[in-house]
Amino acid sequence: MPEQDLKAADRYSLGTRQESEIFHLKGANHLGWGMQNRLSNIFDPDTGHAVMLAFDHGYFQGPTSGLERVDLSIVPIARYADTLMLTRGILRSVIPPTYTGGLVLRATGGSSILKELSDEQIAISIDDAVRLNAAALAVQVFIGGEYESQSVHNLTRIIDMGNRHGIATLAVTAVGRDLARDARYMRLATRICAELGATFVKTYYTDDDFETVTSSCPVPIVIAGGKKLPEADALTLAYRAIQEGAAGVDMGRNIFQSDSPAAMIQAVRMVVHEGASAKEALEYYRSLLEDSPRD
Repeated sequence: MPEQDLKAADRYSLGTRQESEIFHLKGANHLGWGMQNRLSNIFDPDTGHAVMLAFDHGYFQGPTSGLERVDLSIVPIARYADTLMLTRGILRSVIPPTYTGGLVLRATGGSSILKELSDEQIAISIDDAVRLNAAALAVQVFIGGEYESQSVHNLTRIIDMGNRHGIATLAVTAVGRDLARDARYMRLATRICAELGATFVKTYYTDDDFETVTSSCPVPIVIAGGKKLPEADALTLAYRAIQEGAAGVDMGRNIFQSDSPAAMIQAVRMVVHEGASAKEALEYYRSLLEDSPRD
């Protein structure tokens, strides 16, 4: 017979209950282990926030200013991003497989800037998303657009595909030219996406009542950077969004079209992960700019 273990109580910590930690993103506590693990590659577990670097513009715009050579403009600064938002074509052809951050792949497409943009279809298979180790798939949703129903159907199909394989779905709320970018519209669009099962939602910041948008959406919201702004304004946008409930920022042009993309993305990180004010982040940006005038 085995020798009696007189220290079992100590070795097995008898009397101490095993604890389960609460997941760091709202609306995600009941998701599977695999999806939570992928979301942890998008949102920093320590802060619950994300700095996403978006450069998927070429799927409908072609070689956007600043993205003519992704290997020269994006690859050197990718290490500063928690997550890259991109197309599978650029991922395979340009991004080094040594990149270990999260990958959010553009999953819909169809029309170029020469046509009606809301006319999109699913543009990737779930098998290819798995092969590329995607953490999430991004779907453009045109609430109020000409092809609203089609885009919503794209979303629900991608959600079902992702759920089967533990891959998250990012719903991207696209705002048409004739629609107001106000809190009322953003509440409508983000809530519809969340109700249909999106894991997180990308939308635009609104100067008024943005807190009602983040409050009424039961899943995390990341804000779109939008058009190029002066660095001070872009950092103020990021600061206000985080203070008012956003879980992250997904910036593209405000980073890769900056005078110093590397300095700008590091300044954005200060706001998102360290709670720095826009003024503090701008001072940091300028200090980096002095050390390295041009990236």
